[in-house]
Amino acid sequence: MQSNFSVEVHDGERAVLIGVSGELDLASSPELERELELGATSDAELLIIDLRKLEFMDSTGLSVLVRAHQKVTQGGKRFAVVKGPQQVQRLLSLTGVAEKLTVVDSPEELLAGS
Repeated sequence: MQSNFSVEVHDGERAVLIGVSGELDLASSPELERELELGATSDAELLIIDLRKLEFMDSTGLSVLVRAHQKVTQGGKRFAVVKGPQQVQRLLSLTGVAEKLTVVDSPEELLAGS
């Protein structure tokens, strides 16, 4: 089954912005994991995942975000998530993951202050 998932990466000097759209699930999560791995090894001090265009996320996608957060912060960098639609935010909130992550309304909030 083909997922309608896509990843868009904007690699800046201070931040890597990874925008995801479609459905983040078991089938599509390896693609995001590859991009997060690349983002974590860049020279940028901040890795931002933009969930605004995400239509659906399951527990597999959630675990990808948690692992990426751990890896990036252990590497001394900052990790942040741009809020997604209600279903995505609900999953983050119900699991307690939202409390552990830096969650913002837009990437500009993070980029303006640094």
